[in-house]
Amino acid sequence: MSSTASVAPAAPVTGVEVGPATAAGPRAARKRADRPDGTPRWAELAARATVWTTVPSGLWRLALGVGVPVGFSGELAAVFQNNTPGWGTAYLVALSGLAEFVAFLTLGLVRPWGEVVPSWIPLIGGRTVRPLAAIVPAAIGSTVLTCLGTGALFGGWAEQLSDPEAPQGLAAVIMTLCYLPMVAWGPLVAAVTFAYARRTLGRRR
Repeated sequence: MSSTASVAPAAPVTGVEVGPATAAGPRAARKRADRPDGTPRWAELAARATVWTTVPSGLWRLALGVGVPVGFSGELAAVFQNNTPGWGTAYLVALSGLAEFVAFLTLGLVRPWGEVVPSWIPLIGGRTVRPLAAIVPAAIGSTVLTCLGTGALFGGWAEQLSDPEAPQGLAAVIMTLCYLPMVAWGPLVAAVTFAYARRTLGRRR
């Protein structure tokens, strides 16, 4: 007695099911590029770039402060020669340090310490930073810096270099290249501030 076993044909594989993550495409890729706290990758890069905008001019001032000839002549050169090294050096070092410190604060807009005060700070350590306490000063600062940079681009810098005692020739080119990155300081701070405001104020809604 024979029996015939029938086997149902296997269903043909017609394709691979696409899950939601795969279907998301570029949008999912952009989200993966962001940090877990929602900080966009571009804001992180802009904040880092902000710190570097003040470095070349700071190095130029430090060179001036230790007595390196940077191209000044006449009475201006005499003033610098008489006070550097000296109190002029201290002033130039303090000015460069202050500029770099202010630029460094921009990193707080993309770092946890820009939302919660570090615990090692006396009295206020561990407290949550109110968004507007960071947004308002940053917005004002970016506006002032942008206005100064724009003014320098459209005539202000050329007017300073027109002084016959100001650096000329190659010295003027070097000085200009050292200060040129500062033109981007204000717009970069504005962009990072926008990202911070969008992230932090959005959580409060």
